Amino acid sequence: MASGTATARIGIDVGGTFTDLVLHDAARDITHTGKLLTTPDDPSRAIIDGTVRLLEETGLTPADLHSVIHGTTLVTNTIIERTGATVGLLTTEGFRDSIEIGRETRYDLYDLFLETPTTLVPRRRRLEVPERIGADGDVLLPLDEAAVATAARRLVEEEKVEAIAVAFLHSYRDARHEKRAGAVINALYPALPLSLSAEVAPEIREYERASTACANAYVQPLMARYLDRVEAALIERGFHGRLYIMLSGGGITTVREAKAYPIRLIESGPAAGAMASSFIARMAGLERVVSFDMGGTTAKMCLVEGYEPNHKFDFEAGRVRRFQKGSGLPLKVSVVDMIEIGAGGGSLARVDPASGLMKVGPRSAGAMPGPVCYGRGGTEPAVTDADLVLGRLDPAYFLGGEMKLDPDRVTRAFAERISAKIGVDAEQAALGVQRIVDETMAAATRMHLAEKGKDPRRFTMIAFGGAGPVHAWNLARLLKMRRVVVPLGAGVASALGFLVAPPATDMVRSHVARLERLDWDAVSALFAEMAAEGRALLTEAGAAEGAISFRPVAEMRHVGQGFEIPVPLPSMSLSAADLPVIREAFFAAYRDRFERSMEDSPIEALSWRLACAAPGQHIDLGGAVKTKPGTGGAVPRATRRVLFEGVGWQDCPVYDRYALAPGAAFAGPALVEERESTCVVGPGSKVHIDRFLNLVMDLE
Repeated sequence: MASGTATARIGIDVGGTFTDLVLHDAARDITHTGKLLTTPDDPSRAIIDGTVRLLEETGLTPADLHSVIHGTTLVTNTIIERTGATVGLLTTEGFRDSIEIGRETRYDLYDLFLETPTTLVPRRRRLEVPERIGADGDVLLPLDEAAVATAARRLVEEEKVEAIAVAFLHSYRDARHEKRAGAVINALYPALPLSLSAEVAPEIREYERASTACANAYVQPLMARYLDRVEAALIERGFHGRLYIMLSGGGITTVREAKAYPIRLIESGPAAGAMASSFIARMAGLERVVSFDMGGTTAKMCLVEGYEPNHKFDFEAGRVRRFQKGSGLPLKVSVVDMIEIGAGGGSLARVDPASGLMKVGPRSAGAMPGPVCYGRGGTEPAVTDADLVLGRLDPAYFLGGEMKLDPDRVTRAFAERISAKIGVDAEQAALGVQRIVDETMAAATRMHLAEKGKDPRRFTMIAFGGAGPVHAWNLARLLKMRRVVVPLGAGVASALGFLVAPPATDMVRSHVARLERLDWDAVSALFAEMAAEGRALLTEAGAAEGAISFRPVAEMRHVGQGFEIPVPLPSMSLSAADLPVIREAFFAAYRDRFERSMEDSPIEALSWRLACAAPGQHIDLGGAVKTKPGTGGAVPRATRRVLFEGVGWQDCPVYDRYALAPGAAFAGPALVEERESTCVVGPGSKVHIDRFLNLVMDLE
């Protein structure tokens, strides 16, 4: 347990190329950032090395740490790479193949050689047991406990499974058979990881629920070992505080919940960036924001409206085709709704031998060997290499001068790998890389906003990540956006998201009925059960019990429709008297989504959700770096030539980000450098520094 002097907190974002860290100690008025290369063979090494380094640079000790908040892409990578545990599945007799049959739809009707996502549990490890509960919760066939024991022994002793998932028909309605089966398995194998679908995803739709339970079991052993390793390494260095983990929905939770339900961490790392954008948007009073987070491996775009990121409650993991809906494994988890593409600083450029055209991404150089300019063995030019050739990066000031870049090596790589094949010089090849990656991100953003009926011209972009500020001006120009906001410490802003994210979780239960036939006492009892469970989890995660708030939502549809929409509810304690308000809320949500309503058509509710959250902590970003005395105005420290598309080479003043105080203003073209990133200000743009030390860029 942390002592009374342990007031420092560290947020850690482990990315594909860099591990970002932010230390904040309100009691000591310290905010300090760090960035170092990720260690792909063991991500915990970079976590520990970065933590030790931040403590040394701030003069603190491990005993001064109250907590460490961490997010990881380990779950996503494990599913994509299929490197998880050997899993067995117990299911209702007759439903062994439901997770392979899926929805019986084709994501591409015209592809005769359609590739489908491989199930995580092959058929020989999917075993049936006699049992049956009806959709109304009645027991139609009692559970055969002897069959459960026999199946478990076969899976463990013959198939050598490392985890078991249990997914029975209609267990969302009544989980007694799943719980009893779990008890039988636990009695035989107490240490075996076990995932019950009614606990992992207690929602209607058997295929999605079973898929989520299998995925949870698939990553459970790996995540337990990883979290144990991180905790042990921190304790070994004198850390006595708490380790918390970021959920895919943007809340923070305990290690215990993360080990029990690791599938809820599938978008853990990217969610932190959305939470950072929400914090910056609220602080600056920006109600409509596109969050743009471009790191070393991927770029993430997310809508933030009303100071909250958009959420959804389903996700597809490991898609066979990156942007093709239906080509991945369906999961019922709460996630921040964002689009993620393989466009980062490490995305590799190549010439396609079939077409002779240049392509960029999604393959990435990662941290090892990294882009060519790192001098760590990379031979294929990446986006960061192109930025260096175009003058956007200072080879002597990358990571504040900690890492020297090699422009000559990059020029040779472009000449050999790109220029010789398409007949242009290295500069034009680098400009082509920038054009391709920026157009790819713009197209993805347009699609993401169009699906929601949004116009990018009405939004402000908040840009961060190591490569985000480098590409933000051109991306905003392509999207016809008028304003870009770049926070101080933009290169590590995702790690800031861990520190400002609230302790939060989402609960769900399915109870299907038409509105006029609902058992309101049963629904209120479900909300009471979810509130008690959420309160216990958030209290364990450090929230004060009296500060926890609840937001109830129902997923509803017209009778006969295939899918439902979320509808806010007036309270957790409902009765027939609330029916008119609920109906009107449904029609309003329906009109917002489809621009029409059918008020004579009957309505049914399927699932009931409860968002549980406590307030996050406020951080004064201005405390991150003290403004240098006597240099509050916009006084450039150098000049560098930069190549802009359609304009040519321009002499750009280079400003020290840490010397720009609130009120400082200048015009583009220009470069603004800080330790972890560089902001490119295009020709015709105007910049000012607001009172929160955000760089605000208004495009021409």
